[in-house]
Amino acid sequence: MVVENRLCGLTLIVLGVLVQVAVHNTVVINNVSASSAPIVLIVVGVVVFFIAFFGCCGAWKESYCMVTMFSLLLGLIIITEIGAAIAGYVFRGNLTVIVHESLNDMVTKYSNGTDEFQKALDNLQIDLKCCGVINATDWRGNFGPGTNSVPDSCCVNDTAGCGQGAMEDSSKVHQMGCQTVVEELLKKNIMWVIVAALVIAFLQIMGIIFACMLMRGIRSGYEVM
Repeated sequence: MVVENRLCGLTLIVLGVLVQVAVHNTVVINNVSASSAPIVLIVVGVVVFFIAFFGCCGAWKESYCMVTMFSLLLGLIIITEIGAAIAGYVFRGNLTVIVHESLNDMVTKYSNGTDEFQKALDNLQIDLKCCGVINATDWRGNFGPGTNSVPDSCCVNDTAGCGQGAMEDSSKVHQMGCQTVVEELLKKNIMWVIVAALVIAFLQIMGIIFACMLMRGIRSGYEVM
């Protein structure tokens, strides 16, 4: 019972850290619900981990009150996770708009952005082999002295100056925008989060069942005494 919930807590913490790192290494998402989701996972994971220690003390001391409190707190956590799952479903429904706005904002601010900001978008385009938001023409007016120039990170072969005047040259520049690729990547990750959430919720429900059995045993022992 306790071990399962400690593992649930650790899983949520690790999952939150991984999602946080993945989001910041791929695309800057300005939507509040999207950017705060990894933090919520980490916080819930820490809370579950400490609740598990509380349950461990209750089981070791055979304290009916502590085990009861453990069950109630775990029940509240499950309700919170259900709420987070609903929020995640809503976020998934708005994914297209969120990704489009975030990428469009990055492209618009690229020329005047810091080196770190430019590097983040360059790495995204290189890693995902994409260019712009919808297609390479999104860079028109947003980069370089000419109207047909794109960042070198858009090039099939990334070399210095390869993007100059090559916006519509499919042999030199990736024509597919990053929005579609990023959406597919995020949807895939969301599916893994949903699967993990279902497994964790199942283990937590089992924890409540075992806690109730322990409470019944402790209470029976009191009645015998």
